[in-house]
Amino acid sequence: MTRFGYTLMTEQSGPRELVRYAQRAEEVGFDFEVSSDHYSPWLTTQGHAPYAWSVLGAVAQATSRVDLMTYVTCPTMRYHPAVVAQKAATMQLLSEGRFTLGVGSGESLNEHVVGEGWPGVDQRQDMLVEAIEIIRALHTGELVTYDGTYFRVDSARVWDAPEGGVPIGVAVSGESSLSRLAPLGDHLIAVQPEADLVRGWDERHSGESRKIGQVPISWDPDKDAAIARAHEQFRWFAGGWSVNADLPTPAGFAAASQFVRPEDVASSIACGPDLDELAESVRPFLDAGFTDVAIVQIGDARQQEFLDQVAEPLLERLRAL
Repeated sequence: MTRFGYTLMTEQSGPRELVRYAQRAEEVGFDFEVSSDHYSPWLTTQGHAPYAWSVLGAVAQATSRVDLMTYVTCPTMRYHPAVVAQKAATMQLLSEGRFTLGVGSGESLNEHVVGEGWPGVDQRQDMLVEAIEIIRALHTGELVTYDGTYFRVDSARVWDAPEGGVPIGVAVSGESSLSRLAPLGDHLIAVQPEADLVRGWDERHSGESRKIGQVPISWDPDKDAAIARAHEQFRWFAGGWSVNADLPTPAGFAAASQFVRPEDVASSIACGPDLDELAESVRPFLDAGFTDVAIVQIGDARQQEFLDQVAEPLLERLRAL
């Protein structure tokens, strides 16, 4: 049976609010929770970007049942993979085994801030391969020295390493990333409901794995208000990840999405009060073979109301699919 998650969207809510939402999402029945990990929001109208790892540490203590996950962290630019290994190990211990480290090759928006430039996609994927190898080695709790093309680790050890390490989900988008990354990851992460990705992953990956997707919705009692909010805060979504990965600032996203109309957003994101319509927007991921789907309720303004009034009946509809 498909598991349904709740997205802690760090770009649209402050840290205290995110912890409160995480608690409520667990109470109303979501199976897992994922957190974005950004240094900047995509658009200034979103207005937030707290440090995801601090938020997740608090969420681990504020919840007791839901699985937790980064969706996703880039362990190659803003963070050295040795630091990510330590953070992920600590999260696994704090959450008592509920944490999955979701990783990807990153977006310029978040990674260029450290002043190291922005490599091409092939190099970013090569860097991600090395990063995963380092993280896996450090999660054994053994002393690690690693001399790679992009990273060096010198006599490092994660002293508080959870038994069995930390499961790693890997974001993939096509044949190249599948070939390089599927053998290294435990679980598939993808933002497009493409059955070919699931099949390609299974062909290259041994053993059982989760296939974890994400779907934005904009619930509001007023359909026009729902569309307006989705357009204001999520019109960047129309660019697709091949474009979005290379835009460096919120101003760049605003410029790239300036001609996206509200009706364009409404055609790709379910908006309004109709819970059957909102639930049905998840079906392409189910048909493609995804085992886990995280829901994004767009915007902070209706977030608490969504959790208090809408989440439970929406989950009933989702599980009925």
